[in-house]
Amino acid sequence: MSPSSPCPSGEFSGGETPGTFASLSRFNSSAEADALAALREVCASSAWAGRLLAGRPYADTPSLLAASDTATAELTADDLAEAMSAHPPIGRPAPPGAASAREQSGMTEASDALRAEMHRLNLAYQRRFGHVFLICATGLTGEQMRDAVRERIGNPPAREREIVRTQLGGINRIRLTRLVADA
Repeated sequence: MSPSSPCPSGEFSGGETPGTFASLSRFNSSAEADALAALREVCASSAWAGRLLAGRPYADTPSLLAASDTATAELTADDLAEAMSAHPPIGRPAPPGAASAREQSGMTEASDALRAEMHRLNLAYQRRFGHVFLICATGLTGEQMRDAVRERIGNPPAREREIVRTQLGGINRIRLTRLVADA
């Protein structure tokens, strides 16, 4: 996986149509406050959630995902910071059952040495860029996540910001797909 690819290969391809129309229909017809709350669970950016909320109703899941991609591409630096504020550091996900715990499952079996190295790398990354290391961790091993932070920590800030945007887009796609599949 390249550090700029949004997710491990095979995780999601644009040709898939996850979810069902009935669950997307429920999302489309839910109360605005409920839909907004669900979207903010997917991505903490109020700008992103507002854009997706304003686009309802969506004809199908690919339309919803395309709207997410557009909204992610339009996020300002402040919007990206707001989105990243809800992401815990790799290796320290939110409580079990949270999306981050499921997404970071590759760290579950990591050795103490790998966890300690990830902690050090996370801190170094945060000092360099001012935010958590963000990666679409679904399907990645602890070693793959460690290798990605090692590779990306040397990036110029502007390049890293665009990689973060790409990674966030992949995370949002996975979470939206689950949202409309489970709605």
